Amino acid sequence: MNILDKINEKQINPNVPEFRVGDTVRVDVKIIEGKRERIQAFEGVVVARRGGSVSETFTVRKMSSGVGVERTFPINSPKLAGITVVRKGKVRRAKLNFLKEKVGSYRIKERGQK
Repeated sequence: MNILDKINEKQINPNVPEFRVGDTVRVDVKIIEGKRERIQAFEGVVVARRGGSVSETFTVRKMSSGVGVERTFPINSPKLAGITVVRKGKVRRAKLNFLKEKVGSYRIKERGQK
């Protein structure tokens, strides 16, 4: 095994749940304000996943006061307190970039139902 592979293996977070593009997830992020640390939740639809191994990232999109907000998180970041899958979505695309042009809300079918 290569030295880089051994280092990368130590950095991978084993507590990441199985989720796909189209799923609704709640990402708990550690926020540091001065000397205090708190956890802030960001809940939305997974729009994209990219990369692999240590450098894998995913993008979550939510509507906040009628404005679309996207945020990209590294899966193996120590700033992530946790990822919770709220709802499993059924989509037919690897990237949901068309949601950016959608005005208002959008519906994604639930996986496991017809």
